[in-house]
Amino acid sequence: MSEGDYAGDVGPMEAWQILRDDPDARLIDVRTDAEWRYVGVPDLSSLGRETLCVSWQAFPDLRHNEEFVAEVGQSGVKPEQTLLLICRSGQRSKNAAIALTAQGYRRCYNVAEGFEGPRDEQGHRGSRGGWKVRDLPWTQE
Repeated sequence: MSEGDYAGDVGPMEAWQILRDDPDARLIDVRTDAEWRYVGVPDLSSLGRETLCVSWQAFPDLRHNEEFVAEVGQSGVKPEQTLLLICRSGQRSKNAAIALTAQGYRRCYNVAEGFEGPRDEQGHRGSRGGWKVRDLPWTQE
């Protein structure tokens, strides 16, 4: 898989700008249900929208969700829409962007820093980048 297999990477701030400026753009959070519940999800309510949550991998064994592309399609997402895919740190969402692009979705972007960003010197996430650190809206159950 290479970067040419999807539209490319964007940072969280650029993703927010795309979502703000393109009323048809969708944010797809590809993390697990446990991550959505316990870590939080991007909050798009100020834009009058919701984050679409479709797992790339199933919790707890992290096996690949073979129905991922079908579930995205069943949600009403259209191949011509701009799709921004986000996970914890950018790897699962990159793979999801590549998979969707291979199935005819033309503008799939990976939110490269993800929701929590890369690890810091102590091996912890959430302090060096990502949606939350960039102070973008998010919510938690």
